[in-house]
Amino acid sequence: MSAVLTWQRLRDLKLSELDDAGDGWGAVSERADANRVRVEAEMTGALLKTQESESARSAARRLKRLGRNYEYIHTECGLIRSTVNGLSHELSAPQRHLKEALDDAASLSYTVHNDGSVTYPAGGENTVTGKQIPGGIAFGNYYLLEYPLDSNGLYQPGFDRGTPRPPSLNPHQAKAQDIADRIARALHEAQEIDTRFSETLRKLKAEPGLKVDGSTWTDAAKDAEAVREVADAYLAEDIPQDKSPAERKAWWDGLSKEQREEYVAVYPNIIGNLDGIPANVRHEANLENLNLLIGEMEGRNDEKARTQLAGLQEIDRKLEENEKLRLKHPKEPPMLLLGIGGEGGGRAIVAYGNPDTSKNVSAYVPGLGTALDKDFVNNDVAKRAHDTAMGAREIDPSSAAIVWLGYDAPQVGPDSESILGNLAVAKDDNAKQGAPAYNSFMSGLGATNQHDDPHLTAIGHSYGSRTVGAATQAEGGIPGADDILFVGSPGVGVDRAEDLGVGKDHVFVGAADNDAVTHLPSKQQALAGTIGLLGGPYTSYLAGDMADQGDDDLWFGRDPASEAFGATRFRVDDGPLPFADGSGPIDAHSNYFDPAQVTNGGDPESAANIAAVVAGRPDLLTTEQHR
Repeated sequence: MSAVLTWQRLRDLKLSELDDAGDGWGAVSERADANRVRVEAEMTGALLKTQESESARSAARRLKRLGRNYEYIHTECGLIRSTVNGLSHELSAPQRHLKEALDDAASLSYTVHNDGSVTYPAGGENTVTGKQIPGGIAFGNYYLLEYPLDSNGLYQPGFDRGTPRPPSLNPHQAKAQDIADRIARALHEAQEIDTRFSETLRKLKAEPGLKVDGSTWTDAAKDAEAVREVADAYLAEDIPQDKSPAERKAWWDGLSKEQREEYVAVYPNIIGNLDGIPANVRHEANLENLNLLIGEMEGRNDEKARTQLAGLQEIDRKLEENEKLRLKHPKEPPMLLLGIGGEGGGRAIVAYGNPDTSKNVSAYVPGLGTALDKDFVNNDVAKRAHDTAMGAREIDPSSAAIVWLGYDAPQVGPDSESILGNLAVAKDDNAKQGAPAYNSFMSGLGATNQHDDPHLTAIGHSYGSRTVGAATQAEGGIPGADDILFVGSPGVGVDRAEDLGVGKDHVFVGAADNDAVTHLPSKQQALAGTIGLLGGPYTSYLAGDMADQGDDDLWFGRDPASEAFGATRFRVDDGPLPFADGSGPIDAHSNYFDPAQVTNGGDPESAANIAAVVAGRPDLLTTEQHR
């Protein structure tokens, strides 16, 4: 379209041709994605299944680069499609308004000139002379324009928004002026739309060469942001972000295939993190978003970006490892990325097993010190969530386990030896703020699960148990939760298992005798000066407990492992004593999910008990006495 748009061009513009062009870019995007899948799943998979030589591994690396190239083409072509479709969508309104104005002019036999001005005939009567008032020309005066168009399509001095027009007794004058104003308004709006989308399209241009690296994805992240800015009216306003997960599921089900593809292409950051969207769709969107986030973080140079970049890259590696592992081990569950984001300390929701097709699904909330970094991926994702899924699937293959980092867990500050000195962990603000997001996620699991009565288990570890506890206090409790399990808990915010909304027989607790966090003193003890007597809190935790033996209160309420609390306490290993035999201060706090032998730092009995609850088989539990 030209720099100056005429009403004739706007009238004659065939928006269907723009739609066809958008569909064409969409088809290219789909083919690129299909080729990526073929390269990564079929070609690479077949190669690694049949050959283990260095040349085979070298070929696999080249195929991976080819797959990334296809992935980039898929992303960029999808963005172009949405930009072209958005242009068509937004131009439809000013074109419709223009045609309505032209139809009104034709019905009144007014003449519309090339410059958009409107000639009207004589009409009315001069009360002095008794003659008809002559006709004239009305120039468009859209309120955002200072000048109307002249016969050459340029602007000439005219009335601005604050200039009153002289009244006319010719009844045609006001009608002609209204039509001319509407033509000018339609032209101005269309010109603004065309300029905005043209600028965005010019940005969607790849650098020369075939290499797709970090800088390429940095540019792609900027491209995606640019497209979002122009696509808001076209796409974003229809996303039901303020609706329930069940309503979002209904919205998604009602979209066409093409509409779904556009949303995933332009808004992977929203669709991938929207509770109520099917797991496979969220995974697809978050694979896209993962690359864009990596590109965004590589384009920054602050400590937070570097930390999150390491976590994002580790997730990318784990996803690749999972694909390779599943080729050789059919029982290995698929790793699905259900959420990813850079806000706060970072967001990551990862499942092993498909939570939509699995009968048994658990969602584990990690605690103190957890953030989107490399350690989180290697410990909470690749170990705890994975081990829980594998254990549960040994009991019931229709099981999936999720790690949910959808909130900002308290962090250990520079004074890392003073956990209770850390104000965030000493308070439950983070837990209360994270609870609504966790409940929304759990509600989404129920909305998308394909079983009539799925079995959902909420798991909280350490400070994460306080977050789960806070979630239970919402009206109706945790949506869909059948069982609740706590390990390494400093208290959950309530004093009785029956107050958690699932019945006390469905609340399970694991607490290692040498886990200092499960011996945290109560706030009353802290206020009385019990803690801090011996300096660092790790030793003061134990000192506080010994100073008031028999007290079953912890920092966030009654000890979940106590008889007074009323939950089922399952057996776990005592764990290593703090600072004994080379152990750290809280080594016993981190072993609950690990099926490795105790001599290797694991706790197979605890891991088996957790798996039994997740699989819906509490009859397999080994229990022990309450504290």
